[in-house]
Amino acid sequence: MSSNLYDFLPILMQIVFSVAFVFVTIFVSGMIGPKHRSSRKEANFECGLDPIGNARSPFPVKYFLVAILFVLFDIEIIFMYPWAVNFKELSWEGFGKMGIFIGVIVVGFLYEAKRKALDWEK
Repeated sequence: MSSNLYDFLPILMQIVFSVAFVFVTIFVSGMIGPKHRSSRKEANFECGLDPIGNARSPFPVKYFLVAILFVLFDIEIIFMYPWAVNFKELSWEGFGKMGIFIGVIVVGFLYEAKRKALDWEK
């Protein structure tokens, strides 16, 4: 049982070191960084322009639709990576299953194109 705990030691060390690195970096930069405070520096910064209007104004739904579709297709591509790594072991059966998977992705993309989900001009 104790040998199983030692197997996870590198993962635990990586987590501890990465969290410690983040906190040490923030702390050290706060200690040695410049501390010139002004009203201009305290103001919100948005794309180099002065903020105008209400920040709670409605946002176009089109942006969220494109973002969700991007995440959806990105995750589908992530599923292809293990298949590509094990391509030789999966043989023709794995090739066929991935063909079906890609076919479903293409049908979904064609449906989006037909509904003009990615059209910004609309």
